[in-house]
Amino acid sequence: MLNYNIQIKAFDGYVLNLSVIQIINYLSKNNIKVKGPIHLPTKKKRYTILRSPHVHKKSREQFQLYTHKILVVVYNVKDNLLQQMSIPSCVKLEINKRC
Repeated sequence: MLNYNIQIKAFDGYVLNLSVIQIINYLSKNNIKVKGPIHLPTKKKRYTILRSPHVHKKSREQFQLYTHKILVVVYNVKDNLLQQMSIPSCVKLEINKRC
């Protein structure tokens, strides 16, 4: 039995919230103690691109990419139980062991 930190990341906040609810429901059905969800700061990545490749240097276009993150702490769980969860492909899970 081990303790884990599960960090869940997605570009879409709505899909992230649905996935977190799905994960917490799955873990609670298996009688696993869960702490969270703990919302972590959203990261903003900004890109500036020239609109014209040749002359108009001042004409630029800017894009932003937001990465939403949520942390869930799981206590006393078996290794194989976490890999049986099904989540959407646009959501990334990072599972780390706690001391």
